[in-house]
Amino acid sequence: MNNPVINTTKPKNGQQTQELETLKHIVEDALSEAQKQGATSCDAEISKSSGFSVSVRLGDIETIEHDRNQSLGITVYIGQKKGNASTSDLGAKAIKETVAAACAIARYATEDPFSGLPDEHKIARQSADLDLYHPWNIEPQQALDIALQCETAALEFDPAINNSEGATLSSHSGVQVLGNSLGFLEGYWSSRHSISCCVIGERDAAMQRDYWYTVARDQSELENAQSVGIKTAKRTLRRLGSRSLSPRQCPVLFSPEVARSLIGNFISAISGGNLYRKNTFLLDSLGHVVFPESLQIQQQPHLHKALGSAPFDAEGVATQTHDIVHNGVINNYVLSSYSARKLGMQTTGNAGGIYNLTVQP
Repeated sequence: MNNPVINTTKPKNGQQTQELETLKHIVEDALSEAQKQGATSCDAEISKSSGFSVSVRLGDIETIEHDRNQSLGITVYIGQKKGNASTSDLGAKAIKETVAAACAIARYATEDPFSGLPDEHKIARQSADLDLYHPWNIEPQQALDIALQCETAALEFDPAINNSEGATLSSHSGVQVLGNSLGFLEGYWSSRHSISCCVIGERDAAMQRDYWYTVARDQSELENAQSVGIKTAKRTLRRLGSRSLSPRQCPVLFSPEVARSLIGNFISAISGGNLYRKNTFLLDSLGHVVFPESLQIQQQPHLHKALGSAPFDAEGVATQTHDIVHNGVINNYVLSSYSARKLGMQTTGNAGGIYNLTVQP
């Protein structure tokens, strides 16, 4: 099967472009050093991120946190023996020492016939601009004001809302670069912003809490802070006065939040690690009906601005749109190269997890 053809990701300005190229050179140097030290194949990944979060509770500032992280991970194969190591220091000396540590681990490791880089024809040779990078130019005081607006909207919505666990705004941006000895070397920038709130309500001596949040790559697509607060209050009030049902058989309507966890459990059950360990109730379920005929579950990794979008997986394999469930039938498992080899199958480009699920009843 041919790899998808999509244009290279372009950061938003010259500074990001320069940083991306610098990180690519560091990855190339790490790969070269690994081969010098005896690796027959290898891959390396750099990730860097920075951002901040602010929290308020009952009108007061709780926390203001700034963070900045970077790491390089190197995986080497000596034959089919694997070793990996990581460092937060991107200097030449630290990289050389990290490669040496990974090679030392590999030399003492047990051979695994299923280990190794992905098959070369599966590698993404071009990666997509999925519009994932939208930094938010916001000062901490502005962020605090927004968090306060969110919490205030929740607390003022109804007298039954009498306490708060706080409201939080966070904004983070980062870059990741992945390369391997098959010639793959790609990277992209991304961002993630969120506003959340949690409050407590009381009625007739019964107390309940609930929450709401909004999250997006682009801050302009976040829900309004007041709206988040009001939804938090409504969800909390909805819990007050709840009661148990008598035993019965009846249709059950799950909220989107609960439905998400149910689908997450299903994805876990058809993921390669659980399948080859035989630690799943859906063993040998490919081609079998497990849902109503009307249900479709599709992976769509190339949706612009989506939180789960990625042009390639954690191994550099091109991500692809495909049906996981079609008309209630399991069409695809969720496999990395390693788990696919263990099962005698082909990778589905899902090293690192799933990439945007859409569900149609």
